Amino acid sequence: MLVSSFIVYSVLILITSEYSPFFTMAKNLPKTMKAVGLYKYLPLTDPNCLLDLELNLPMIKKDEVLVEVKAISVNPIDTKLRSPKPIIETSPRILGWDGSGTVVGRGDGCKIFNIGDPVFFTGDLRKNGSNAQYVALNEIMVGSKPKNLTFEEAAAMPLTAVTAYESLFDRLMLSKNDAGKSLLIINSAGGVGAVASQLANNLGLKVIGTASRNETEMYTLEHGSHFVLNHTKDLLPQLEEKGFKEVDFIMVNYDPYPYWDTMMKAIKPQGKICLIVDSSGLIDLKPLKDKSITLVSEMMLTRIKYETEDMFRHHEILQEVSKMLDSGILKSTVTKVLSPINADNLKEAHKLLESKRMIGKVVLSGF
Repeated sequence: MLVSSFIVYSVLILITSEYSPFFTMAKNLPKTMKAVGLYKYLPLTDPNCLLDLELNLPMIKKDEVLVEVKAISVNPIDTKLRSPKPIIETSPRILGWDGSGTVVGRGDGCKIFNIGDPVFFTGDLRKNGSNAQYVALNEIMVGSKPKNLTFEEAAAMPLTAVTAYESLFDRLMLSKNDAGKSLLIINSAGGVGAVASQLANNLGLKVIGTASRNETEMYTLEHGSHFVLNHTKDLLPQLEEKGFKEVDFIMVNYDPYPYWDTMMKAIKPQGKICLIVDSSGLIDLKPLKDKSITLVSEMMLTRIKYETEDMFRHHEILQEVSKMLDSGILKSTVTKVLSPINADNLKEAHKLLESKRMIGKVVLSGF
């Protein structure tokens, strides 16, 4: 009687916990997986900064899917999180915040995806990421992979596309009604900038990008910008040369500190500015009041982190982006693919991003 009571009690604990015992898995899944992670936060010159590992497959919660990863992309946040700091992890930290793959498991609370569905996804900064053969994700962080894209092309898009989409539509509140107005995108040749340029162009805005090299200038023109300025030089005379005394909107995909005074002069009265990167120094907010400027910030995972009432919008945006990619409104920003997914190639990807000369997105494919 005591043993049976214990069994019943244990089952009740499992049922009421966030890790439901009821789930569906694809057949013949391995017990372990390859992954790339770290224990110490080190510079790229240290051979232990990223390590090839073998780990158990992650457990899935009732509202999560298990995705077999086919391709991943690397973002600036990966290099920031990996950068040196006096922390030693007791269990390996797996980075990686977007990718593509196939659903191979689902909790009993999942209602969107089924076993075998091809998907692309954003990661969750609060847990291990996508630099592994399998990743467990709340299904609202997952979207249907665009049918017309390869897994590599799809993997380049989720994090940057959601960031750009939220910046323009949820923060700056742009719409077709803003057609003809001007948007200055500082650093338009990166992953977010290249998506934002395409989205704004589709709305009918006059898109002004910034770059510093011939190849980055060409890239941003190919991805939706109508004009390109050199952000290593004074932007104000360049704007005037292109016929813009002031602009209606500004999106900053770089440290805003060195551009702050320029933006205060370039923005129209009652204009809007969106920041997606932290400022490296103190900035003067007084000019905002004089012109009644709206200043907003964008962090892709705000809805997820704080479990806002509209957090399901994250999935809706991924679905909308998927449709845009299939219809040709958006095109993938992948420019470099490395294979396989391992520590050496991830180090190479981090090196490219830390050089500050990366155009578009770098993707890693296959284990």
